[in-house]
Amino acid sequence: MLTGLARLGLEAKDLATVREFYEGRLGLAADAADATRVRYPIGEAAERPDDGAGRTALVLRRPVDRPRGGVHTHFAFATSRSAYPRWRRRLADLDPVEFSFGSSDSLYVYDPAGHCVEIGGIHGESPADASNTSADATAPGEAADTEAPPLSGIFEVVFEVTDLDRAEARYRRLGFEVVDRGDERRRVRLSGPVDLELWEPQLGIADARGGLHVDLALRTVDPDAAVEAGGPWAAGPTAAEGGLRVVDDDGHVLTFLPGA
Repeated sequence: MLTGLARLGLEAKDLATVREFYEGRLGLAADAADATRVRYPIGEAAERPDDGAGRTALVLRRPVDRPRGGVHTHFAFATSRSAYPRWRRRLADLDPVEFSFGSSDSLYVYDPAGHCVEIGGIHGESPADASNTSADATAPGEAADTEAPPLSGIFEVVFEVTDLDRAEARYRRLGFEVVDRGDERRRVRLSGPVDLELWEPQLGIADARGGLHVDLALRTVDPDAAVEAGGPWAAGPTAAEGGLRVVDDDGHVLTFLPGA
């Protein structure tokens, strides 16, 4: 039913400061910006701007309009395993928290707006990584790479929810599948066009919190069918961006956009 992640929206009161982080630290390049909003294509969208509208974007917004971007959202960028050590060196002065998931490693830092940004080495080597083999061999303590390693996409977003069972049922109706449940923490992980972690209020790795009123735009072959499958909704649907926008019981905003 759902075919891809089109957008993740984040709230930021001071766009200039947050832009310094995402552009200077993470190497993202904006393809649209004004006084209240800036948009960054991610992964293939950044490399192929002509068809970037069909791919994933990160959008930063000042809280002056609706939908507001998420507050203290925890989300994860994907990179390759070979690029991961370069990210560790590049962000070392931010004191990242690192965690191993067995087959992959992640580091966690906070942007100036309080969003927990995870970078996970989850992919095999890409051509861009192969061209930077010498950079990967840089010894600890040497100068950091001047260019940011590649980020291939956004693979995870964390929602804070008040009723875990209710939220799980809604997103399973939208086609997400449960792949993990917390033993000690009240959480469930679902796989789909982007992985969702649903958390009841708590602190996770790096003291991260689940996002409040997260703003996601998802592609689907049939926006009307997606609205019907996920309902009933706390608000909506309303027409938006050529698709349909709804709000779930926890205040998270979903926009279903047509697209394969």
